[in-house]
This record gives sequence, structure tokens and C-alpha cells, in this order.
Amino acid sequence: MISDLDQLNDATVINVGGSVLTVGGLAAGGVILLVAILVSWLVTRGVRRLRQKAQRTAQALYLLEKLAGYAILVIGVVAGLSAAGVNLSSLAVFAGALGIGVGLGLQGVVKEFVSGIFLIFDRMLSVGDYVELESGTRGAIAEIGPRATRIQTNDNVNVIIPNSHLIEGPVTNWTLKGDTRRIHIPFSVAYGAARGEVREAVLEAARISPFTLPETEQRKSQVWLVGFGDSSLNFELLVWPTPEAVKRPAAMHAAYTWAIADALDAAGIEIPFPQTDLRIRSILGHEGDDGLAALGLGDKGARVAPRQREDPALPAPTVNDAADDLLTPATDPMEAPER
Repeated sequence: MISDLDQLNDATVINVGGSVLTVGGLAAGGVILLVAILVSWLVTRGVRRLRQKAQRTAQALYLLEKLAGYAILVIGVVAGLSAAGVNLSSLAVFAGALGIGVGLGLQGVVKEFVSGIFLIFDRMLSVGDYVELESGTRGAIAEIGPRATRIQTNDNVNVIIPNSHLIEGPVTNWTLKGDTRRIHIPFSVAYGAARGEVREAVLEAARISPFTLPETEQRKSQVWLVGFGDSSLNFELLVWPTPEAVKRPAAMHAAYTWAIADALDAAGIEIPFPQTDLRIRSILGHEGDDGLAALGLGDKGARVAPRQREDPALPAPTVNDAADDLLTPATDPMEAPER
């Protein structure tokens, strides 16, 4: 019985290039490969659990997870081939054939794999970063795989992006190095509203918001008057939200817009609606006060120019945040501290 097993173990399956593959060697190689796959899965699963619990070391643990998984598999494949009886020194011919195959049909796969390695080591895009692609896709990077990167949107939709697209195309990283970004929230008020009151009401609403960072000398909430519309004064609220809020731009924009609407309502400031002023230059051949008198709407000279009814005192100057921002020296990005 033992001799039969020995004969089966030593039975030659194939003899190629001086490498004799036996049944026993193939079985040993298969076992080693299965063990390597199992160990790789256990190690990556364990490191992934640690990464999910970690905060500051999450990126380093993700790099360790990928490298450990790949290294164990490569070592398992080499050890399995050696145990199977393959002469590794004779793999030069196979490597040349593989190179031809890569050149003919696998260059796309190799391109994506190499791009994934660059993404992992480059660290400009890391797992957990909130990114926006040129196509408009926005979401957090959930996984960088050997072929593609998985981006998860705030609607829990998983978008698979080839790694090379992230290397070759423009990508906006909203949370690079865990920092925040200044955002612009547009809003409008009706003509006649006091600009100073608009500014104070909106700034107060922004400052008490739980997702607004405390103000510093370089990062202040501001209100800019950006234009004159057909029936409105157009403003923008500039605010520095928390990094967590930056990862949810649609909800953040809606929340600030709602807070602005509440602040304007509380201050009694009118939100504009479309309207058109009709100016009639002549009535029945008469102009101005003569035309009104012809319609019985007033006497000549009874109307007073609007400027005469106003308080002769000039209004107090209001704060122009946009001008203050332009007068503030810009910070050299090369001198910015690492975060």
C-alpha cells in the first residue's frame, strides 16, 4: 500500500524544460498556494478591521493591508511552483512569452495595476478622501483595488473608476490631508434692504451653525455683495465648514441656504420675487406731472423727488468683506504647516 502511494507520489505528470512535475509535487504546490491565499485573506481582513477603528493611522494601515496581501500571494505562488518541481531559473522563456502576451492583450490590465500601485504610494488620493471627478461624480474613496477604485456617493451608490482615469485625468480632492475648504452659498434680497443688516443677520446664522468651524484670522465667515440682479441684490455667504460637512456638499449647501432663509425672515428682510417696473414717458401727449394731472392722479408740483423725502444724513458705511479679503496678504502654500 505504501509502495503504491510512493509510486503515485512520484508519478510524472509532465516534463517541460528540464522541470519534472509529479503528482506529489503538484499536490504540495496546490496546498502551499491555498495556504497562502488563506493567510493573505486573514491578514488583510485583520488589518482592515484595525483600519476601520483607527483614525490617524488609517492610511498607513491601508497601505500595509494591500502590500501584505500582495506579498503573501507572490511568496505563495513562488513557493508553490518550487514545491511542484518547477525550475524557476527556466522561467525566463515563460517570462518572455508572458511579456509578448502583455504586449498583445494584457497591457490594459497591467496599466490599471501599475496605476493602482501609484495611487497607493502617491497618497494624493487616499481611502476616505472626498473627491469630485471631471464627469461630476462625487463621493468618498472606499477602496483602491488592483484594477479599479471604488467611490461611494452620499446616496450609497458605488461607482467603479479605472485606476488610470484617476492618474491621467483631473480630480478634485475636497479633503486632502483632512483639511476643510471655503464654500460659497449664493442668496438674494430685495432692493431697498439695508446691506449692513443683511450681512449681520446672515453672519450670525452661519456662526451659530454646528458645522461651521470657529473663526481664525485667516478663516473668517464673510458676506459679499456680488452683483445687481433685475429685482434683487445678489450676495454670497463665504464660510469654512467642518471636514465632515465638506464630504456632504449637497446637504451642506441646503442646510446653509435654509439657515440664511430663517435669518432673513427673522430680520424682516424681504426675499425678492420677479417683477417688472413699467415706465410711461407720455400720457395723452403729456409728460411727467402734466400726464398725471391729465389723468386726475395729482397736481403739478405736488410730487416731491424721492431724494427730498429721505433723511439728509448719509448712511453709515457698511463692511465690505470682499475688499477686506483682497487687502489681506495671501498665504504662501509652500509655507503652510502640514496637517
